[in-house]
Amino acid sequence: MKTAISLPDQVFYEAEETAHYLGIPRSRLYLNALLEYLEKNNRKKITEKLNEVYNGDYYKEFEQIENAGLESIREITKHDAW
Repeated sequence: MKTAISLPDQVFYEAEETAHYLGIPRSRLYLNALLEYLEKNNRKKITEKLNEVYNGDYYKEFEQIENAGLESIREITKHDAW
């Protein structure tokens, strides 16, 4: 699919030089850059990674420590008047 985009002159010239240096067409350079950007910033994948962290073994490793802190606070404050 063809599309038109607007770029600052300096970015365009740097892209031209880079494509020439790499020996690839300018459209391939733009495609590669866009694919890399989308891969790094795909919200669904970011959410999946966060879910892996919070639902996976990493979080469970600290769950006991977290609960120990909570139990300590409960013990310390059990006679406090609220």
